[in-house]
Amino acid sequence: MGRVPFSTLRKNLKKDASSFRKVRLALIGNCSMQLLDQALRGSAWERRTELQTLDTGYDQVTSSVMSPDSELYRFHPDFILIQLCTERLYEEFCALPREQREHFADTISDRVKSIWHGIVSQCRKPVLQFDFPEFDDGVSGSFAIKTKHSFLFQIRRLNALIQDAASEEEWVFPVSLASLVAEEGAKNICDPGLYRLAKMPLKVESLPLAAKRVLDVTDALAGRLRKCVILDLDNTLWGGVIGDDGMENIRIGELGDGRIYSELQRYFKELKNRGIMLAVCSKNDPETAIRPFREHPEMILKEEDFSIFLANWNEKAENIRLIRDRLNIGMDSMVFVDDNPFEREAVRSQIPDLTVPELPEDPGEYLAFLRSENLFETASWSPEDSERTAQYRAEALRSEFASSRSSYSDYLKSIGMLARVRPFEPFHYARIAQLTQRSNQFNLRTVRYTEGEIRAIAENSRFLTLSFFLKDRFGDYGLIGVVILEKRTETELFIDTFLMSCRVLKRGMEAFIFNSIMQCARNHGVRRVAGEYLPTQKNALVSGLYSEYGFAADGNGRFHADTDTYTNQPTFVGKEES
Repeated sequence: MGRVPFSTLRKNLKKDASSFRKVRLALIGNCSMQLLDQALRGSAWERRTELQTLDTGYDQVTSSVMSPDSELYRFHPDFILIQLCTERLYEEFCALPREQREHFADTISDRVKSIWHGIVSQCRKPVLQFDFPEFDDGVSGSFAIKTKHSFLFQIRRLNALIQDAASEEEWVFPVSLASLVAEEGAKNICDPGLYRLAKMPLKVESLPLAAKRVLDVTDALAGRLRKCVILDLDNTLWGGVIGDDGMENIRIGELGDGRIYSELQRYFKELKNRGIMLAVCSKNDPETAIRPFREHPEMILKEEDFSIFLANWNEKAENIRLIRDRLNIGMDSMVFVDDNPFEREAVRSQIPDLTVPELPEDPGEYLAFLRSENLFETASWSPEDSERTAQYRAEALRSEFASSRSSYSDYLKSIGMLARVRPFEPFHYARIAQLTQRSNQFNLRTVRYTEGEIRAIAENSRFLTLSFFLKDRFGDYGLIGVVILEKRTETELFIDTFLMSCRVLKRGMEAFIFNSIMQCARNHGVRRVAGEYLPTQKNALVSGLYSEYGFAADGNGRFHADTDTYTNQPTFVGKEES
């Protein structure tokens, strides 16, 4: 959180990172990326990551990408970052005859796509592509926006072409320098003098911001995502104190500073529509706190937009832990937004893993600040994301119903769970990739896959794939489980991936999935299924899963079961025939 100076990031390079998670990043570009490399590694240390980098050198793009035995591929990167700087493009543009300039953006776009395809053909790893900060050479004034022969027209068109092309490429993930320039101003991001001297296009002071943009994307691809924002109410979602001022006097809407809070609510509403869960944590009387969401005509957020609504007089850290337990996600997956500096510091000191933005003093700056922090980076989106709030509200109904049953097994019998099992299908590739990126607790090997990699696996006869969907009398959970089976030999399947949403823990889906794996093996004439547990900081939950469900231990985290002797595990989950 916050902006760390480049000088501090450089000092981080001397600090020990051996205990941190390891990530390998290759940098290729037509400019010097040496200082950006340092900023990336220093910023990674702040995130408890040891970033091992390869700078392929100045203007070595073609030789790095097109040679199968280049240093780039021998490095075996987890991610590849490409920077083609606007200044070099301008030099190339100026060298063209006027009649060729109107096709400049198309030419460069084709060149960038050939780089992508060259990388993917050799190394199926995510490609991070910087877009192009706008550069107006001042030759045509405002008419530059209208004429296809101007550089400004072409660089804007190029960004649009790259944007469209990236949307079609499953292995490519944009990193926007152009939006950074729009937020901060070109004079604060770009440095023409440094480019002339050292071919470095970015201002030294802006390197931490650029590095943050890159690492936000790599973290999202690695499953380090924020899934929930917890909101205070008074002077956060509206102006004023509801308990003192009354509903009719809180400030929201078009008048005065009410618009500040309306815009903020609209931002959170859009996050909710994208799949980020919203929760309320407020020191308030519960009936007083909920009333504006039900009755105030200018409220943009409504009661049904929240997965959990906690208003009481308990300490906020206590309520946040309760929210965490109900949602069954990690503290590092949540953000707490509160206008009160005292409450922010109290929560921060008690829950260090929670993200607590240090809001500006002026409420009018809240929204711009939150946007600039880019707290909710994602690497994918699927239609199921927009249903997440409804799913968690249905979960509240399940909890209420469960409390009325005589036993937990009686509850499980009575809710009519039905599961559907399907091989991976194109419509669900994005969601399956999301689950591999986001699932941390119930994940036996914690292997992350992009949408492109999921497609490749689904189309490869070496793999068998299973996706699991669950519904009950209260609603549809959607896609909740993923299994990838690799045909290691004619007689053995290896469980490459076995993960499940924590929303359905301890409901019998674990047994249902194991039974389905073994039946799949029998259907393909396989006699032995092998599994592996790779421990992480977050998946201790499943450390004994294989033994619990009938697999024999082979040592070193390896397990196996024979299809002939495996006994199906009891479960209250029925199978829905598709």
